[in-house]
Amino acid sequence: MLLFTPGPTPVPQNVRNAMSDETMHHRTPEFEAIFETTRKHLFELFKSDEVVMLSSSGTGAMEAAVINLCHSKLLSVNSGKFGERFGKIAKAHGLKNIEIKNEWDTPVSAQDVVQALKANPEIDAIAVQISESAGGLRHPVEELAKAAKEINPNIMIIADGITAVGVEAIDVTNIDCLIAGSQKALMLPPGLAILGLSNGAIEKIGEGKGYYFNLATEIKNQRKNTTAWTAATTLTIGLLEVLETIKRDGGIEKLYSDTKLRSIAVTNALKAIGLHIYPKKPAISMTTIDDADASEIRKILKNEFLVNVAGGQDHLNGKIFRINQMGLIPDYEMAWVVNAVELTLAKLGRRVYDGSANRVFNETMFVTKA
Repeated sequence: MLLFTPGPTPVPQNVRNAMSDETMHHRTPEFEAIFETTRKHLFELFKSDEVVMLSSSGTGAMEAAVINLCHSKLLSVNSGKFGERFGKIAKAHGLKNIEIKNEWDTPVSAQDVVQALKANPEIDAIAVQISESAGGLRHPVEELAKAAKEINPNIMIIADGITAVGVEAIDVTNIDCLIAGSQKALMLPPGLAILGLSNGAIEKIGEGKGYYFNLATEIKNQRKNTTAWTAATTLTIGLLEVLETIKRDGGIEKLYSDTKLRSIAVTNALKAIGLHIYPKKPAISMTTIDDADASEIRKILKNEFLVNVAGGQDHLNGKIFRINQMGLIPDYEMAWVVNAVELTLAKLGRRVYDGSANRVFNETMFVTKA
């Protein structure tokens, strides 16, 4: 079975091998050396002033960011299931929350953010997805962060990059907290979250809030190459192997370039066979198709072509399917997926199979590379 959901993504064999070695105790010089090297790689990836690893899913990092960086009122952007989650986190902790809500295919505008800030000057943090994976859209985070900082230089910008870190270059100039999760472009099992923090964020955190997710406690410990609580040792070892694999494969810029080209090729291929891209501003991390036969397409792809793609949630359940483009994906596997989609449409009597998807995919991928 080919796993092409936008999280979890497949774990490369060499990474699985690295994680299958003997279990290592987290309070040892051996693990501290691994932790230190992993942190150095993460600074290169995040380009932030500080990085913090948490033994949690990405949602844990979202909660840590909100409770540590929002002390008054949160402005959250809701264009999907994960933007909605930021508001729920604020409510769970008794924080005031203003929400900008759009359809799941519609990114927020910087103008909407500016208007909300002018109407609510007590807002001290903004939480937004870079890539909102519920509908596969890309928010203009860098633009809105810059506009927000022009109004209030001390406002905290929390950017959920769980389906963006490792996918594309992110300008963190005006971002105070950039969040990543292990099971996306970092090609690991779930259970490890990472935050890249600005110096402004570190100052705002101060002594920190919460207990397990107190970021001040973690910063203090992780600067000594250890963790406040039990470290995710196996996942950290896997993360180090992932980051070194990316470097051996040509580096992070090559990964960004390959991912973007793959995204363009898949989009072109699926448009060529008559499918419609759902979001108005698509993310690079996935291609999202809205289609009346979405459920049946997913079923045929899985049962007959051994390709597992993701569906939609809530009101989009049965109405979209999402194909992953994150990570180190072999070109031949991606070609198999787009060809399988065309064959599926033929089985549904939607079109006569003529190989258009593969032809357009190959033209985009290999002519561009040549």
